[in-house]
Amino acid sequence: MSEFNNVTVVKEANIYFDGRCTSRAVIFADGTKKTLGILLPGEFTFNTGAAELMEFMSGELTVLLPGSSEWVTVKGGEAFEVPANSSFTMKVTTIADYCCSFLG
Repeated sequence: MSEFNNVTVVKEANIYFDGRCTSRAVIFADGTKKTLGILLPGEFTFNTGAAELMEFMSGELTVLLPGSSEWVTVKGGEAFEVPANSSFTMKVTTIADYCCSFLG
């Protein structure tokens, strides 16, 4: 899906890592939440509360997922899931446009 209809967008940005990661929250009528954001090149470690689906519209990065010792390459058009209450690290090589869905 390339657009979301009938949603609420939170005006205030989420800004992390000195501005190298920014996003805006999108809240759906059923209460589910996604964030739409941009990652600039760099290395970032995130901690999750809920499980997440990270979808990339553009960019390139490698990700080290929980429980893995191998970095996986992810490009625009690809996605990965992260379990709840875990952490993952991304090494972003080109500006990445992403959508993060919180999976319950």
